[in-house]
Amino acid sequence: MPRSERSPLLLAGLLAAAGAAHLARPRPFDALVPRTLPGSPRAWTYASGAAELALAAGVALPRTRRAAALAGAAFFTAVFPANVKMAHDWRHRPAPLRAAAYARLPLQLPLVLWARGVARDAERTGNRPYAGAPPCGGSRSAAEARSCAGGRS
Repeated sequence: MPRSERSPLLLAGLLAAAGAAHLARPRPFDALVPRTLPGSPRAWTYASGAAELALAAGVALPRTRRAAALAGAAFFTAVFPANVKMAHDWRHRPAPLRAAAYARLPLQLPLVLWARGVARDAERTGNRPYAGAPPCGGSRSAAEARSCAGGRS
């Protein structure tokens, strides 16, 4: 599988893992929620976890990949304040933890660019499951039709 075909699935996997972590072990994420947001930190943690899972599903499916990847880029931008808060809160922690918190800040940009690249590739291939496939909606086998329908017949 060429890199351009793996990239959306890797991004979906990253989003799914992050979403599952937010839901399975919310406590560490609660501390990252900026205090200026209304409501409880736990609600924001659960909401971000659910959003990551939804984005993962959308990026994984060729039919919704472009829209989900663009939403993912917006999501990665929107959660940047949590990374800033973490870096600020961890400024007095031991050096390895402090370094990890500071390293998260510049890593947000590659995530945004990765999601935008996945969206651009999805637009270029016309939401086809892979570059050589006929566009969704055209004449195709039953298996290809299911793939364009996200696995539904």
